Amino acid sequence: MTNLTSLDLGTNRFNGSFPSNLSSCRRLKNINLARNNFSGQVPETFRNFHSLSYLSLSHCSIFNLSSALQILQECKNLTTLVLTLNFPNEELPADLSLQFENLKVLVIASCKLKGLIPQWLKGCTKLQLLDLSWNHLGRTIPAWIGQFRDLFYLDLSNNTFIGEIPKSITGLPSLINRSISLEEPSLDFPFFMKRNESARGLQYNQIWSFPPTVALGHNLLTGPIWPEFGNLKKLHVLDLKFNNLSGTIPTELSGMTSLEMLDLSYNDLTGNIPPALVKLSFLSWFSVAHNQLSGKIPWEGQFATFPNASFEVNLINLRNNSLDGSLELNCSAMTNLTSLDLGTNRFNGSLPSNLSSCRRLKNINLARNNFSGQVPETFRNFHSLSYLSLSNCSIFNLSSALQILQECKNLTTLVLTLNFPNEELPADLSLQFENLKVLVIASCKLKGLIPQWLKGCTKLQLLDLSWNHLGRTIPAWIGQFRDLFYLDLSNNTFIGEIPKSITGLPSLINRSISLEEPSLDFPFFMKRNESARGLQYNQIWSFPPTVELGHNLLTGPIWPEFGNLKKLHVLDLKFNNLSGTIPTELSGMTSLEMLDLSHNDLTGNIPPLLVKLSFLSRFSVAHNQLSGKIPWEGQFATFPNASFEGNKLCGDHRFLCQNQESDQVPVRSPGKPRRNKDIIAGMVIGIVFGIAFLVVLMFMILSRARSRGGEVDPEKEEADINVKDLGELRSRLVVLFQNNENNKELSIDDLLKSTDNFDQENIIGCGGFGLVYKATLPDGKKVAIKRLSGDCGQMEREFRAEVEALSRAQHPNLVHLQGYCMHKSDRLLIYSYMENGSLDYWLHERFDGPSSLDWDTRLRIAQGAARGLAYLHQSCEPHILHRDIKSSNILLNENFDAQLADFGLARLILPYDTHVTTDLVGTLGYIPPEYGQSSVATYKGDVYSFGVVLLELLTGKRPIDMCKPKGSRDLISWVIRMKKENRESEVLDPFIYDKQHDKEMLRVLEIACLCLSNSPKVRPTTQQLVSSLDNIDTNI
Repeated sequence: MTNLTSLDLGTNRFNGSFPSNLSSCRRLKNINLARNNFSGQVPETFRNFHSLSYLSLSHCSIFNLSSALQILQECKNLTTLVLTLNFPNEELPADLSLQFENLKVLVIASCKLKGLIPQWLKGCTKLQLLDLSWNHLGRTIPAWIGQFRDLFYLDLSNNTFIGEIPKSITGLPSLINRSISLEEPSLDFPFFMKRNESARGLQYNQIWSFPPTVALGHNLLTGPIWPEFGNLKKLHVLDLKFNNLSGTIPTELSGMTSLEMLDLSYNDLTGNIPPALVKLSFLSWFSVAHNQLSGKIPWEGQFATFPNASFEVNLINLRNNSLDGSLELNCSAMTNLTSLDLGTNRFNGSLPSNLSSCRRLKNINLARNNFSGQVPETFRNFHSLSYLSLSNCSIFNLSSALQILQECKNLTTLVLTLNFPNEELPADLSLQFENLKVLVIASCKLKGLIPQWLKGCTKLQLLDLSWNHLGRTIPAWIGQFRDLFYLDLSNNTFIGEIPKSITGLPSLINRSISLEEPSLDFPFFMKRNESARGLQYNQIWSFPPTVELGHNLLTGPIWPEFGNLKKLHVLDLKFNNLSGTIPTELSGMTSLEMLDLSHNDLTGNIPPLLVKLSFLSRFSVAHNQLSGKIPWEGQFATFPNASFEGNKLCGDHRFLCQNQESDQVPVRSPGKPRRNKDIIAGMVIGIVFGIAFLVVLMFMILSRARSRGGEVDPEKEEADINVKDLGELRSRLVVLFQNNENNKELSIDDLLKSTDNFDQENIIGCGGFGLVYKATLPDGKKVAIKRLSGDCGQMEREFRAEVEALSRAQHPNLVHLQGYCMHKSDRLLIYSYMENGSLDYWLHERFDGPSSLDWDTRLRIAQGAARGLAYLHQSCEPHILHRDIKSSNILLNENFDAQLADFGLARLILPYDTHVTTDLVGTLGYIPPEYGQSSVATYKGDVYSFGVVLLELLTGKRPIDMCKPKGSRDLISWVIRMKKENRESEVLDPFIYDKQHDKEMLRVLEIACLCLSNSPKVRPTTQQLVSSLDNIDTNI
C-alpha cells in the first residue's frame, strides 16, 4: 500500500500491539487508531513516518510516554498529536532533548500524569492548541506559556497547579488579534477531546471547531484575576472556577468583547460585579456563584437595553453571595435564558415584573433574599416555567400569587415557604395546578383549612403545609393522590381522626413512580426538622417517603392499616391526642426508619412484632400510658431510655416491672386494717434499728482509722464526703486519651463555646447515633464532636469503660477517638476532624464530586476502608463489629485517605464472646438478607455492607433510590441482572470508566459480588478482602 495516505480505524475493537510494519506505508499523512483495545508501547518503527502529519492514539491503553515521545519526535512533519487516556500515572517527561518543531496540536489529557509542565514544550513554537487537562500536574504554571504566538486554546484544568495565573497568558497574541489560519486535514479526521467538566464530555471535534479558550478551572491557583485579561478581545471562553482566586472582578474584563462564557464560580472573590460587564454582548454562560461578592447586579444601563438577539444568555447563577440592591432589568433581549438562580443573596425591592420577558425560563430561584411586595401579574406569562422558588422573601397576598401562578401550565415545583404571614390559605375552587408535583407552603402561619382545589393537583408527589395554623379535620381525599410519597401536615391545629385513606396511598404501598430531576442543580428551600432553624436546601429525590402529622390535635386510633405502607420510611404522629393501642400490624411497614408516637394517650403494650422493623433507627413512644415489657430483640436494644420514658413500662436493664410481687407495696384492704397497722409498725421499728446500726458502724470505722494513722486523711475524707461533687466535676471535665499541653484542662465549657452551644449552624453530620458538630478548640485545633442520642442506656462507669476500650482502636484507616465527656444527660465523643467529609457526600451530594474522584482515588478509598475494617475484626483487642458500614461512615481526610467512623458505638465484641450480637442496627440498602430472618449481626454482615460500598464506588449510584424506575431502584439487583446479561461495563460510572482501567474495575466488581453473596459462608473474610483489593494493580 505504497500510495496509502490516510488510515482511519478509530472506534473499533482491534486489539494486540500496534502494527510495527505500518511504517512501510511511507506516504501516510493521517493515522487514527483511537478508541480501540490496543496495548503495549508505540513501536520503534513509527519513527520512520516522515510524511506523517496527524496521529491519534487516544484511549488505547498504551504505556511508556517517555519512549513514545522519543520515537514520535522523529516524525518531523507531525503537526497534530493526540494521546488522551493513556499512560496512567506516569510522569510527564522533562527530557530537554525532545523537539517537536512543527507541532500545532498537542493533547495529552485524562492520563493522570504526574510532574510539571516540561521545558521542552517551550520549543514547540507553532503550538495552537494545548490540552494537558485532567492530570495530576502541579507546581506553578510557567510564565513562558504565554509566549506562543499562535496559541488560541489552552486547557490546564483539573490539575493541582498552585500560585498565581501567569500574567503572560493575558498577552497571547492570537487571543488579542487572531489572524492565524488553521489548516484543515485532508480528510475528516477528528480527534478525541474533552469539552466539559465530566468524563462524559469526551467527544470528537475538529481543531477548527474549538473556540478560543483559556481553561484553568479546578486547580489550586491563588492571587488576583489580572485586569489585563481584558486585552484578549478574541477570547470566547474564560474558565477559572474552583480555585482560590481572590480580590475583585476587574472592570477591564469588559474588554473581552468576543467572550461567550465566563465562569468565576467557587473562588474567594470580593467586591461587586463590575457594571461594565454589560458590554459583553455575546455572553451565553455567566457564573460567579459561591464567592464573597456584594453590591448590586449591574442591571442598569447596557444590561437593561441589550440589542435584540445579541445577548443570548441561557444560564445565570449568582447563588450564595451577598449581592444586594433591586432587580430592575429588562430581559426582552435574553431570549434564550432558561435558568436564573439568585438564591441566598440580599436583593431587595419588588420581584422584577419584566422577568417574564425571558420567555424560555424554566427554572427560577429567588429564595432567601430581601424582596417584598406581591408576585407580579406578569408572572402568569411564564409558559415554560417548571421550577419556582420564592421562599423566605417576605412577599404577601397568597391568594393573588396562586391566581397568577396557576397560569404557568408547565409548573411542576412551587416553593413559597416563609411568606404570607398570618394570611388565609385560599379556598377558591377555580384554582388549577394540573401538572404540579411539588407544593411547599410551610412556615407561613397560614389560617384556614386544607382547600378543595388541592384535590385537583392529581400529580402531587410532595406536599408540605407544615408549621401553619391550619385547622379542622384533614380531608379524606388526601389519600387519593396516586403519586404522593411525602406528606407533611405537622405543626398545625388539625382535629379529628387521621383519615384512614392515608393508609392506602399507592406510592407508599408499592412505589413505582419516577421523579424527574430538574435540569440544573436547583435546590428548594425546605424544612426537614422541628425547629425553624432546620430549614435547608434539598433536592426532591433526597426526601424519604414520609407521613408527618405530629404536633396537631388529632384524636382517635392509629389505624392498623398503616401496616400496608411497605415503602414508608418515616411515620411521625407525636404530640397529638391519639388513643387506643399500638397496632401489631405496624410491623408490616418493612422499610420504616423512623417511628415517633410520643406524647399521645396510647395504652396497652409495645407489640413484640415491632422488632421485625430491622431498618428502624429512631423510635419513641415516650409519654403515653403504655405498660408491660419493652421488647428487647432487634433494633430495640439500641434505643435510649428517652424513647420509653413517661410510661409504666419495664424491661431488661431499663425499668423494673412495677407489678412484680417482690417489689410491690401492700395496698390497704378494708377487710384487714389490723394487719396493715402491724406491717406499718414493723416497718418503723426496722427503720429505727437500721439507722442505729449504721451510726455504730460509722463510729467503729472512724475509730479504727484514727488508731492507724492518728487522724483521718483529709484528702480521703474530702473524697468520701464529696462523692457527688466529684461526679459533677468529672462530668464537667473532658477526658482526652492523648492529651497535649494546650488542651490539658479542656472542659465542657470549652466544648460549648467551640460549638456555639451546639448551634445547628455547626452540624456537619447526623445518623442513628446522634448529631456531629464541627468545633474549634482553644488551641485552634478542629475536631468533630458526636453528641450521642439519649442516655445510651448505660451508667457512667459502663460508658467510660466502653469508650476507653474504643479509644484503643487506633489505625490509619480509623477515625481517631480523641476523648469524651459526660454533661448532664449528654454523652459527647471527640473525634479527629475530616476535612473532606464523607464518601457519600462526594459520590452523591456534591455536584462535581463524582468527577473529582477518579478511579485511582476510588480504589485507594476502597483499599483503605477495607484495611480499617480488617483491623476492627481481627487485630483490635477487643475485636469490634462495626454493624453500620456505609458510604456516609467512610470519611476522607485532606489527602482523600479513607477512615472508618462510627465503629463500636453499638456494641463491642470481646474475643471470648460469641461471634454474633443480637443488637441489630444498620441502614437501609446495606443490611444483608440474613439479618431480617435471624436478627443477628455478624462479621460477614459487615462484609456484605462493604460490598454495597464497593458498588457505590464503581457505579456512582446510591444503594436504593426510590425515585428511580422500578428496574433500577435497587442497586444490587440491577448490577446482578446486568452482570448476568454480560453487560457489566454498562454499570460502571461514566466519570471513571476508561479502557485503561476497565479490567481493574471489573475485578473489583467481582469482589463486590462475592461480598454480596446471599450465603455468608461464601463471603470473604476482611483479611481476604484486603488482600484481593491490594492485589488489584498486580493482578491486572
